[in-house]
Amino acid sequence: MKTLITGIAKYERMKARTMAIARGKYKPAKGEPTVWFTSVESFAKVLSERNCELLALIAREKPDSLTELAELAGRKKSNLSRTLKTMSRYGLVDLTAGERGRLIPRVTYDQVRLDVSLTPAPGLGEAAELAP
Repeated sequence: MKTLITGIAKYERMKARTMAIARGKYKPAKGEPTVWFTSVESFAKVLSERNCELLALIAREKPDSLTELAELAGRKKSNLSRTLKTMSRYGLVDLTAGERGRLIPRVTYDQVRLDVSLTPAPGLGEAAELAP
């Protein structure tokens, strides 16, 4: 089973962490989140019940295009395209170019884990200190 580990952090802290990693000042530990959301609310919007059902539908039916997925899901293609692009930014969906410019959606993980820390998340406190 392939699991995406996500975390919650303010944008400034995520940026500082990324910069520290790029400069070689911080090495993420195994099991740390690889995808970050700025709030629990933003996580909940991306992985709403409706969107989770959409991911399950893609995994089960493996549609060959957004048009086919729109028919299967009973959703408008334009709305679906916007939703999938957002999911793609978070690594939840892979949109591959198919024949004649068609986009083929594929689910990239079997499950998502959200790590919510009540103190600074691993690596973020250190990264913020390393920021210029």
